[in-house]
Amino acid sequence: MHSMFAFRRQFHINPIFRRIICIFSCILVVSFCFSQSTSAQSTQKKINLMEYTTQEEAELFWDSLTGGGMFMKDGHTISFRVGDPVIMLDYDKLAVVEAPSQTGGNVYVGDDFKNCIDSLLKTQAPEPYFRIGAVLIDPGHGGKDPGAVDSITVDGKKVQVQEKDIVLNVGKKLRDLLKSKYPDKNIIMTRDTDVFLSLEERVAIANNVQLGEREAILYVSIHVNSAFNKSAGGFEVWYLSPGYRRTVISSDEADDADLLPILNSMMEEEYTTESILMAKYILDGLNNKMGSVMTNRGIKEEEWFVVRNAKMPSVLIELGFLTNPTEAAMLIDESYLKKFADGIYNGIVSFIVHFEHSRGFTGL
Repeated sequence: MHSMFAFRRQFHINPIFRRIICIFSCILVVSFCFSQSTSAQSTQKKINLMEYTTQEEAELFWDSLTGGGMFMKDGHTISFRVGDPVIMLDYDKLAVVEAPSQTGGNVYVGDDFKNCIDSLLKTQAPEPYFRIGAVLIDPGHGGKDPGAVDSITVDGKKVQVQEKDIVLNVGKKLRDLLKSKYPDKNIIMTRDTDVFLSLEERVAIANNVQLGEREAILYVSIHVNSAFNKSAGGFEVWYLSPGYRRTVISSDEADDADLLPILNSMMEEEYTTESILMAKYILDGLNNKMGSVMTNRGIKEEEWFVVRNAKMPSVLIELGFLTNPTEAAMLIDESYLKKFADGIYNGIVSFIVHFEHSRGFTGL
């Protein structure tokens, strides 16, 4: 499962992150599990992390594709990767444990991993580190580019329906909801009228939004689907394939050019992780509002231009199929368009709460 969202933050290598990179580069790791030994014991009891998370009423984000995950409880976060004995505690301490392993769809950790959790939960949770400073809403197409076009019968008359009008309608509804909820955040639209913007112009808008040092931007591209098969239907959320690698950080943004390849790799993985989670929240929001009347097609991955070239986590949402007569009727019905906007809004709000609570995941 994958997704396509956009998100960027002002990039500066803080001292904590620089220290972490140096530690990794020297293969010198210090454990902060307090009374626990840093040596990994292969004879340790295996603990099912999924079951343990439920038992502890905690939260676990796990990406089976990258092997990375985060265990979160009471404002604390432990970041880990399957096969890697180094884990990160609250984004500024490292520990060595028996490497987490995966069997089937489950992740297993040793007693020392659990001991790190127990020790960490006895400490004070860190203050929020990053916040979402802006959300960029990108209604697809516009002007001379209508997007998908079809005709449906309304009250016995043929009516032409264009994608550009539908997504602009939903985008404006979403903007108003977010502005009301977040007066302190910059809620931006690439277009709020029927004008044409090239893909390059849309990406440039996203990448040039001014942010504070510890602020991030989310990029949401809204579209409507079409297919030769008129029975095809449903909503879906896309994100950039992890196999595609962007240059996230340019040479003039990094304090140390020697660290650039490492930083780009880490930030790219971060964007993918955040995009997947954002896509999941948005898909859940759409499913809650539209799942009873429209098929949930899930989270998917692709190398769309607007997502591929945005230096941030990014998602692209397909609201439904204009070529499906039943869905086309919904896509011109104001009550359903409001449900689409509400669903996306609820997903974004859920992501923002999670993101700001977890200090932007890695706090780079």
